[in-house]
Amino acid sequence: MTFIKEILAELEKLAPLPYQEDYDNAGLLVGSPDTEVTGILFTLDITEDIVDEAIRKQCNLIVAHHPIIFKGLKKLNGKNYVERTVIKAIKNDIALYATHTNLDHVPRGVNWQIAKRLGLRNIKVLAPKKQILSKLAFFCPVENTQEVLQALFEAGAGQIGEYSNCSFRSEGLGTFLPSENANPVIGDRGELETVKEHRVELMLPSHLQAQVLRALNRTHPYEEVAYYMSTLENENQEVGAGAIGELPEPLETADFLNHLKNSMQASVIKYTEPTGKAIRRVAVCGGAGSFLLRNAISAGADAFVTADYKYHEFFDAERRTMICDIGHYESEVFTKNLLHDYISGKFSNFALCLSEISTNPVRYFS
Repeated sequence: MTFIKEILAELEKLAPLPYQEDYDNAGLLVGSPDTEVTGILFTLDITEDIVDEAIRKQCNLIVAHHPIIFKGLKKLNGKNYVERTVIKAIKNDIALYATHTNLDHVPRGVNWQIAKRLGLRNIKVLAPKKQILSKLAFFCPVENTQEVLQALFEAGAGQIGEYSNCSFRSEGLGTFLPSENANPVIGDRGELETVKEHRVELMLPSHLQAQVLRALNRTHPYEEVAYYMSTLENENQEVGAGAIGELPEPLETADFLNHLKNSMQASVIKYTEPTGKAIRRVAVCGGAGSFLLRNAISAGADAFVTADYKYHEFFDAERRTMICDIGHYESEVFTKNLLHDYISGKFSNFALCLSEISTNPVRYFS
């Protein structure tokens, strides 16, 4: 028996909700996390047709990239497709979950997948996020340090890029005077005590502060744990908007556009005037990415692959890079496969279905 909350816990290991943008509405939108899962339908968008498909396939959880509820609902009377979709889901006991900009911002997420589809190498985050890392420093008797550290590592602290169990310690003397109401593990009430201690420092994602502190307090021998937590200004090079990498070999404009069209199965590509040189370094952003143009140019991108460009925004390229708008749907439709494959590796005791419906509202005439 598997419950929705167990599925969400795994999805949020891949794409933690605190990594979403402030304007976003990712997470469980409809339904109870305590419901048993009968099946999951993976899709880019949630529409009435998608809910009907979930009903046919006996899936009571829909996992999407785009949140069907985005700006908030003041009424539920079925006057638009959002309200009708939500009403239909509620009536049929179908939970709705979205992993949106949080999935954009993580390794193995949307932009990484675009980069891999294009065959890019040396992939890096285009615009790393700040203030999502914290530093924990605490003081611990020398003989207990390793046990406490192990618990903190298991809680998610000490990860720096491809390195885990990262920490620093220095040895010194700690002093304390227990009051008459204290219950000291070392020393006696009313007597000044000096203990060989380690000062230990390690980094952690800020959204894991609570669980890391629980691990610290659970395993530390002292009644009162001396520690401090601080938010870092450091950029997290593993988390952020967009991605940039390099093609194995430079391509001329026409060859690159053909490669892009085939790799992303794009019906049409809108692009700006080429820079006049071969394309090797490529920046990408799934969905609407015009806000990253300066980052792409600063990073030396010969081409910037994204979607939802407005007419006047195309002028901003000024031949410093070549903007390639492949369409919003085309830039993100593969997310349903990404999420399906990820959850398939975690669970196998119920149906995991890929939606067979195209939710693209745009039609092309040629």
